This record gives sequence, C-alpha cells and structure tokens, in this order.
Amino acid sequence: MSRLRTLACSLVVVIFACGGSEPAPLAEPEGAGTTADGGALEAPSFEQHFVFANVSGDSVFLVPWLVRMTSRPDGVVREARGWLARSGTWDAFFAEEWMTPPSRAPARFLPHGNLQLLVQEGDVVDGIIFEDGTRSLELTLGEARASWGGPRGETVELMEGAAFLGDDRVDGVVLHMTRASAGAEVPGGDWALVMSGDSVSFVFAADAEHDDATEPLYRGWGDLGDRQLQWPEMHMEWTAAQAFPPARRDVPASWRLWSEDATMDGELHAVSSDIQAGAGTGPLLPVRALFEVVGEVSTDAGDFPVHGLVVHERR
Repeated sequence: MSRLRTLACSLVVVIFACGGSEPAPLAEPEGAGTTADGGALEAPSFEQHFVFANVSGDSVFLVPWLVRMTSRPDGVVREARGWLARSGTWDAFFAEEWMTPPSRAPARFLPHGNLQLLVQEGDVVDGIIFEDGTRSLELTLGEARASWGGPRGETVELMEGAAFLGDDRVDGVVLHMTRASAGAEVPGGDWALVMSGDSVSFVFAADAEHDDATEPLYRGWGDLGDRQLQWPEMHMEWTAAQAFPPARRDVPASWRLWSEDATMDGELHAVSSDIQAGAGTGPLLPVRALFEVVGEVSTDAGDFPVHGLVVHERR
C-alpha cells in the first residue's frame, strides 16, 4: 500500500496544494467568456471525469470520479464526487464542494481533504488517492488505448488502469473525459461507458441535457482493441423511465441506441443505481443518477454483450 503514497510524498501528489507555476488551462469552449456584443458570459464550467471499470463474467466493478469546476469572478467553485459500485451496491464515499481563488486555469483537477492526486509534469493525472482512516481506495492510470476529440472541445481517452482496495488489486480500464460549457451554452448531457470483456469498450455522450420536448444528439466512440470506431451522430432514446419523487422528475431505466449511419445499434437496461436530488427552490429539482447497466451493442464488427455505467443529470 505504500507504492502510491511513497511516490506521492516524494514526487508531486500535492503539487497543486504546494503552489508552483500553473500549467496551461484546458481549452475553453468556443466563445466562452464573451457574448456577441463583447459582454461577459456567466460562469463557464469545466468537467473532468474518471471512471475505472472492470468486467468479470456477469459482474462489473466501477469507481467513478465526477469532477466539475465553475469559474466565477470571485473564485472557482469546485465539486468532486466519488463512488464505488460492486455487486449492485453503491457507496458514495466522497462528496465535497469548495471554493478556490480566481485562476487562469480553472479547469484543473485539484486535491482536497481526503482526495489526493499523483500528477506528471504538464498537469497529467497519474493517480487518484482517497484515504479516510483505515479506508483507502487508489486508482492508477496507465497507457492510453484510444483517444478522440469532439466539436465542443471535449476529449475522450481510454487507458489501462488498476484499482487498489487495501491490499487487493483489480485491473481494468479507465475512461478520462473532459468537456467545457460557456455560460450561455447548454451544458453537456448524459454519457456512458460500457465494456464487453477486457478488450472492447464503448463511450457515448450527449451534446446537451435531456429535454422533455426533444431528444439530445449523442456522439459515440468504440475501441475494439485492433480497431477504433466513431459515430458523430447517434441517439440514446429512453425506452423506460421511473419516477424519482425527491426531485419530482422521471429518470431513465432503459435505453435504445442507434447511429444515424445505421452501423451501430443496441440496448441498455439499468440493474442498480445511485440517484440523488440536488438543492433548489423547485418545483423541479436537479438530479444526478448513476446506473449500472447491462445490454448489447451491435456494430458491423459484431455483437457485444456489455456491462457498464450510464450517468444522467438534470441541472
């Protein structure tokens, strides 16, 4: 258990907390910070999400870290949340929101409290460490397997990874996804990581939040090990929903997938979840839902039974 902590102490796990020069910021969305008449937009926001996933038989082991930064004139509001999901049980083990001073690099992922980071030069995250007394959970990020970019400046990267719980090591895949939204721009919507075995992974992400009147457009990416696929226009239609009274909203329970070019289709079904309502004056409250899903994705390369994660959010 000393492998990352020893490196962290001797290298740069708390480099951000210790000061030093700031690296270049992540790319902001086009038009961020100004309106057509030159005025300032409100609160550009940035997301950095890390999801560790391991699929073994009919079981999936998930460690999602969801991170958001919102830049305001008086500082940067930062939110980080971590979950551990296995055998259908969700443990929301970390949930913190805090403010840091104004920064020219508000999109950086910073350590806080029981959350520490191992980083390389250039602000590249190598590891995420959570410690709280006798509880510890460490993620290490390895070599990249596949990477893509999107029209809104988002990046999607799949890499080798490992999770350490106590002395137990679990190998798997890590999704690292970044995206940004200008203040007047609809924020990015729901997204998913699903896997078939340890060599095939698919990522899907909506260009906007789900709306009761219109379905958002999705983009999709696939890593088949020896081949990479992209779908610039696809859909994830709700085929079933469930009521979530605390937020007075419905949330999805199953999805149908298909691409505009007819080269991909599939279906997903939620088998477990962690659903939380946010604060607000109502009548509809924000909601964030993480679903463990199973299903099948079919492409021109074959049919793939999949397990994984769908993240749904209404702000």
